[in-house]
Amino acid sequence: MTRPSTAEPTPAEPWGAGCPVRHAAGAVPLSGPEFHTEPQTLYRTMRRDHGPVVPVELPGGFPAWLVIGYRELHQVTSDGELFPRDVGLWNQWEHIPEDWPLLPMVGRPMPSIYFTAGAEHRRHAEMVGAALEGADPFEIRRHCEELADRIIDDICTRGTADLVADFAEPLPVLVLARLVGFPDTEGTDIARVLKDLADGGPGAQSAYARFGEHMQRLVAAKRAVPGDDVTSRMLAYHEPFTEEEFALDLMAITAAGHLTTADWISNSLRLMLTDDQFADSLSGGRHSVAEAMNEVLWEESPTQILAGRWAARDTRLAGRSIRAGDMLLLGLGAANSDPHVRQHLSTGHLSGQGGNSSHLAFSYGEYRCPFPAQEIAETIARTGIEVLLDRLPDLALAVAPQTLVRRRSAFLRGMESLPVRFSPVRTTGDFS
Repeated sequence: MTRPSTAEPTPAEPWGAGCPVRHAAGAVPLSGPEFHTEPQTLYRTMRRDHGPVVPVELPGGFPAWLVIGYRELHQVTSDGELFPRDVGLWNQWEHIPEDWPLLPMVGRPMPSIYFTAGAEHRRHAEMVGAALEGADPFEIRRHCEELADRIIDDICTRGTADLVADFAEPLPVLVLARLVGFPDTEGTDIARVLKDLADGGPGAQSAYARFGEHMQRLVAAKRAVPGDDVTSRMLAYHEPFTEEEFALDLMAITAAGHLTTADWISNSLRLMLTDDQFADSLSGGRHSVAEAMNEVLWEESPTQILAGRWAARDTRLAGRSIRAGDMLLLGLGAANSDPHVRQHLSTGHLSGQGGNSSHLAFSYGEYRCPFPAQEIAETIARTGIEVLLDRLPDLALAVAPQTLVRRRSAFLRGMESLPVRFSPVRTTGDFS
């Protein structure tokens, strides 16, 4: 077990432990405009008032702990036995309604890579990792270039576009759909389903059901006619898995890779369009696309809060009394701005650190985003941005930067829209 933190947080009484839903004194509601506008300001206030482990209230009044300290988050994610990703341990299940909007995000006990723990999680992770590693990096890049060109062909003659709806959101899901084995025609509907799911609104439950139906049909199709794709490699794995397990793991791969990669693209483009130190990236200057993307992982990580971990037994964390079954949310965005880690980095942009990658944007430990998935996401984002800048070299923001609106989510950091203008150009077909 990792040693407890020696930080001196604000003292607190045990809270939210296996009892009927109640509010803790001073618990922070995990919603509101502060999360959408300036979350780092809110995180600083949380850190001042509560220390590195914050009592929060989920929609519906359900209690949880938000871990915002870098060291404490490292401790939680490093100890998979004490803090497993085992949603079945949650001590609030008897109070959770069937239509709770966050249920698809938090999950229920089910046999998938995302909702299993210990040896069972490792069994799924090895199978999924092997299937992802089998994807040819050059083929992935070729898919990205082809699909990015196709998307840009639809907008390049107009002179204006919304880089979120018109580019950043469709590109990752179209690439991922190809990689797992879907025909291109299904990519658009899957993108719509995943957005409804991530928004956590009233349509989240039905979106989750439609998502599952897509994956069940894919597993059946690839069982009948295998191909050179992730699903076929999963089905050919040397250990037995059920059709349900394959479908659930495919849902996890696609959902985790889609909107986060889309937000990585749009946040990076926003940075290059609004920040003078990265403006040269638009024309291939000294700050590369890769540096802008790394800056985003530190400053505006697409995944701000990740659900979750559940305490396997009573314990203490940064002076807090954590009871068995308490939910711990991983404040990845907040941890990246923790003064304890940032004081070791120079002020200014983190891209100047030679691409410092000690951020927690992909989480950490046994349940982190698998390395092959990280590499695929980076390839999609970087290739997409490079193709866009090559095709539309005079991109400029079409609105005042302060009017840009973020997605209304405490969990994900992305743009609602990114309006741009550019000189209209011919489609790739015009050059044939």
